[in-house]
Amino acid sequence: MTRVTGLEHLTLLGVPPPELVTVAAGAGFSAVGLRVSPATDGEAPWPMEPGSPMLAETALRSADLGITVLDVEAIRLGPRPSPFTPALETAAALGAGFVNAICEDPDLGRLASSFARLVEAARPYGVRPVVEFMAYRSVRTLDDAAAVATGSGGGGILIDALHVQRCGVSLAALRALSPALVTYVQLCDAPVAAPPDEVAEARAGRLLPGDGELPLRALLAALPDGIPVAVEAPQPGAAGDPAAFARRARRALESVLSPSRPAQSPPAQSHPAQSPPAQSPPAQAKERP
Repeated sequence: MTRVTGLEHLTLLGVPPPELVTVAAGAGFSAVGLRVSPATDGEAPWPMEPGSPMLAETALRSADLGITVLDVEAIRLGPRPSPFTPALETAAALGAGFVNAICEDPDLGRLASSFARLVEAARPYGVRPVVEFMAYRSVRTLDDAAAVATGSGGGGILIDALHVQRCGVSLAALRALSPALVTYVQLCDAPVAAPPDEVAEARAGRLLPGDGELPLRALLAALPDGIPVAVEAPQPGAAGDPAAFARRARRALESVLSPSRPAQSPPAQSHPAQSPPAQSPPAQAKERP
C-alpha cells in the first residue's frame, strides 16, 4: 500500500488553501493538511467557512490535482463551549479524514467530555477528531492524550515528532500504544536540546526532516506500519518561495522514508525519543500554534 504523504498548512501558513494544494501537488505530495479556522486568538482566518468561494475552489483544485485532504484544523476546546458545526461542515466538503482539536481547557475532565461531544458530532460528517499532546497545552503527556482519546468513543491521537521529543515520550511508550488510537504522524526535525522558547520553536522554528538530531526513522518504526505522514516544519524564509520550499520538504521526507537512504545516526547523548536500554494567512495574523 502506498503511504499517504502530506504537507501541513503550518509549514506554509501564509499560502492560501487553494494555492497550498497546487504547491503540494507540484512538490509530489499526495495530501495536504489545511487550516480552516483559527488556532489562536490572534490569528486571522482564511475565508473557508461553509459555502465560501475559497472552500469551493480548494475542493475543486484538490479533485483536479488528485490531492486528498488528510486533516483540517482547528477546533478549539477551551473552558467555554464552542461551535463544532462550521469546521465539521468544511472538513466534510473537503473530504478530510481528520480534524485536529486544540486542547486549551486546563480541566482535563471537562476537556475529555468536550472531546467526546466533538467525536459524536463529527460522526455524521465522516471525520475523525484527533487530540495532540504538547508541552505547552493542557494535554501534555501521551498518557493524557490516550485517556482523552480512549474515553471519547472514537477519537484518535496525532503524533508530532517535535512534541514527542519535547514532552519526553519514549519510543517504548509509542510502541505500547494501541494501534487503533494512532491516526497519522507529523514530521519535522530539531536539536535534541530544547530552546528557551519552545512555543516559538513549534510555531515557526522547526527544521526539515533529516536536518536535525531527532531519530525519525526509529520514531516511524515505533508506529503502525504505513500510517499517513505529513511534514509540519515552519521556519523563517519558507514563504519567500513556497514552491521551492515544498520541493525541499518533499525531498527531506523521502530521505527519511526511503529504505535506500542511510538511516539517521542518533546523537551520542541520550534523549527521551530514544528507547531506553533493554524504553499570508492574512498579514495581520499574530500567532501560530
